[in-house]
Amino acid sequence: MDSISSLVEALRCLPGIGPKSAQRMVFHLLKHGRERGINLASCLQDAMLNIIHCDGCNNYTSKPICNICSNANRDKTKICIVEGPTDLIAIEQTTAFNGIYFVLMGKISPLDGIGPEDIGLNNLQKKILEHQIDEVIIALSSNIEGQTTVHYIQEMLRSYSVEISQLAQGIPSGGDLNFLDSSTINSAFRNRAILHLSPE
Repeated sequence: MDSISSLVEALRCLPGIGPKSAQRMVFHLLKHGRERGINLASCLQDAMLNIIHCDGCNNYTSKPICNICSNANRDKTKICIVEGPTDLIAIEQTTAFNGIYFVLMGKISPLDGIGPEDIGLNNLQKKILEHQIDEVIIALSSNIEGQTTVHYIQEMLRSYSVEISQLAQGIPSGGDLNFLDSSTINSAFRNRAILHLSPE
């Protein structure tokens, strides 16, 4: 396989990029942007080698503890659980929340073989104990996988003295927070609902 074909094939690993889109990208870089292409390759290599998971919140970072977790001005008694990094970014852009986060990097999905241990829920328990959390805010979409994850978190925290709340409806079923405007996210935080555990 020649260099062009190899690069086209490599670009196809990106979501939404088919063979024709990959070809256009390659030929554009070769014709108009070789320096940018070299810079892109350098940045990509640097990210792949140096980006790790934060020991505190599981988000992506280049340091053992990310800027949010290490910020002394954050309210560490409140933790917001999100599915992925883009959800965290969407919330941060609204300034609606000044607590800390836990990024699941997924949701429980038995059909896909994804269980609680695969999304780090045991680490979430540890974090709640370490920081003496008094409110857990769940910011997951309302599809089946999201609600399965919410239910598991509720049961997992049953014996903890924490208030569990969920963002007010307004997040579309299966939707991601990063597709919502700031006012909708702000409203969802202000009107979040307390979740009550069912009797054992």
